[in-house]
Amino acid sequence: MLLGFLLFYVGAVLFLNGLWLMDRIQDREIVVINIVSGLVAAGVVIQGAFGSDAGIQSVRAAALTLMFATTYLWVAYNRLVAVDGRGLGWFSLFVAITTVPVFLRGISGAQSMTEVWLAGNWLIWGVLWFMYFLLLALGRPILRQTAWVTLIAGIVTGWLPGFLLLDGLL
Repeated sequence: MLLGFLLFYVGAVLFLNGLWLMDRIQDREIVVINIVSGLVAAGVVIQGAFGSDAGIQSVRAAALTLMFATTYLWVAYNRLVAVDGRGLGWFSLFVAITTVPVFLRGISGAQSMTEVWLAGNWLIWGVLWFMYFLLLALGRPILRQTAWVTLIAGIVTGWLPGFLLLDGLL
């Protein structure tokens, strides 16, 4: 259930950040969903890493989830202080590289369609974070493409599966 809760907000923040990149939402307004989603992810991190049931798998998941929390809180910070985002771009490269072994471990050990889907999400998220590296750190002119990938990834990897998990349909 916690995965559905987290993915639901990942979907919301990615969908809205995609709209923001399309200039449909103002800089100061996008801060709210990024803070909320960052705090939701941080709560999952705390429970997974430090909760009474914490173990090897939950700590690993918490470490990976912290990359999401950090990203969303960093986006909010950048909008509040009006910086160019190069630091977030370089962090995005770190995250994109990190998703490669996560995807490979997930796909090679997948024993169900759900596990294949989860591994595929890491591949999609890795591509997205790499696009943010190109856009923010290197200044590549891919804003429109990044906006669409962000929006679609929000629906496919977050909102829809999160909603289905919360409703017990997945």
